[in-house]
Parts: sequence; C-alpha cells; structure tokens
Amino acid sequence: MPESTSPMDEAARLNALSGLHLLDTPPEERFDRLTRLAQHLLRVPIALISLIDTDRVWFKSAQGLALKQVSLDVSFCTHAHANQGLFEVADARNDPRFAGNPLVTGDPHIRFYASCPIVAPDGTPIGVLCVADRTPSGLTDGDRQALRDLTEMVNQELRLGSGVRRAWRPSSNTCRSVF
Repeated sequence: MPESTSPMDEAARLNALSGLHLLDTPPEERFDRLTRLAQHLLRVPIALISLIDTDRVWFKSAQGLALKQVSLDVSFCTHAHANQGLFEVADARNDPRFAGNPLVTGDPHIRFYASCPIVAPDGTPIGVLCVADRTPSGLTDGDRQALRDLTEMVNQELRLGSGVRRAWRPSSNTCRSVF
C-alpha cells in the first residue's frame, strides 16, 4: 500500500485504478508517445507511466527499461505517491531512502529519478509519470514544467479514454473575434 493512504483511501484508489481497465493491457501508442517525449525533452534514458497496484508497480508504458513491473517494496513510485507532487531525487545512492534499493545497487542502476502524479478522471492518484537516469542529475525549472505538462497530457488521455469529456467554455482570457 502506498505509504500515504489509509485503508479506506487505498480501497478507493484501487477501485479508481481498476475502473480504468489499464492494468496488464498491451502497450498503447497514445501513452508510448508521451513517454518518448518525456525521454527526449528531459534528456533521460528511462521514462515510464507507472500504475500503483496492490503489491506492484506496473508500467503501462516503458521507454528504456525492459521490466514490465516492480514490487512495491523497491519502487520509487511509492515515495513519489506519498509526496503527492513533483518528486525528485538527484542521486539515489546518496539518499538514505534509496541507497540500498536493488534498482540502484543493481540493474538498471538508477541514480536520478523524478516524477509527477497521474490521477484517475475523478482525481484519485493512481500512479506517476516518471523519468530516470543512470547518472546523478537534476531538473531545471523548464524541465519541471515539461514534466508537469506531460503528466497532465497523460491525465487527459485517461479522461478521454474513460469517456469523460470536459466541455470547453470560453474564459475571459480567450481571444475573440470582434468584427
């Protein structure tokens, strides 16, 4: 169970995740496109759309990593999920939460990690869009915004894929023709 959720919240979170019918499904170009963009824009070898299940983190999309899932007990995502915002680890070997993690000490030798929460259409956190590197690194302010924007695009795909449509309404900032 992600460390920040109560049993009641965890049940609701798992119901929201289950309702999306994404776990253990084949790759989808709409998600792979976004992880490829994350990989390119943030100059990292690994980009993942990670969904947090009961005892594992399953990768709906994975660029630069052959694994399809990892156990919750070694996942960076559970820490990111608890943070509920942009989460960044500059050097996992120097971070006591991760220094002994088998994903750090062994293959894929993760040193840098950053993520933003993915949410179901009802707003329930269900996973993260994350990027990783095998060398210590950090995000610039522009990189952080790019990660937030890409995560919002993942969230939008989840809303569209679940049949939830948001009505477009002009705001006071919308350009309007006046002739």
